[in-house]
Amino acid sequence: MNKTQAAQLLASVSYVGTWDRKKGRRLVGFFAVMYFAGLRPSEAVGLRKADCFLPEEGWGVLTLHDTHPVSGKQWTDSGERHDKRGLKSREAKEDRPVPIPPPLVAMLRAHLKEFGTAKDGRLFTNERGGLVGSSTYWRVWQDAREYALSPDLQASILGGRPYDLRHTCITTWLNAGVPVAEVARRVGNSPEVIHRVYEGCLYGQEEAMNKKIENELSWPQVELR
Repeated sequence: MNKTQAAQLLASVSYVGTWDRKKGRRLVGFFAVMYFAGLRPSEAVGLRKADCFLPEEGWGVLTLHDTHPVSGKQWTDSGERHDKRGLKSREAKEDRPVPIPPPLVAMLRAHLKEFGTAKDGRLFTNERGGLVGSSTYWRVWQDAREYALSPDLQASILGGRPYDLRHTCITTWLNAGVPVAEVARRVGNSPEVIHRVYEGCLYGQEEAMNKKIENELSWPQVELR
């Protein structure tokens, strides 16, 4: 998705559910950390206030320590649906710092001001203060797509999954010229995976890419006999 579509989708998330229950509003920041920082949903679920450096101005940092994939109660030691594991492609206790741009810093500061944190410091919770379940954020995302996208785009694969926000983030960084190795470091992938998976461009940028090629070719004006 392009940045206009992403902005419309994030705004539409806030309209999901009633004002009192805040079903969508409490998840705007959740989706935003995928789009602006390339987090996986399982990483965003467990993000804590202590993991966030959110200055009043400029760039901030999210320092990721663990991930919370959905495994099912029967497969976890705690009996909860979410397991707690180390970061993907990292040693067990290795952290991953991710710089975050000012728009995301502002969104997370606003989120903390309105919603605070769970008892254990987590930023994002369900209505009861527990971990956000995958079924919950999937339903919110599907409702937001209906608000934000035209019928033809709703029927397409554009932004079809919350994880596509992470895909969009990575593609945006690559199109901006960020080196593959740095993109890989920030999102917790290997450079090989980045090369193999993220070769597409953003929605609607084919014309811009064609223009770049045309400018590079710029055939000289010569008289043919």
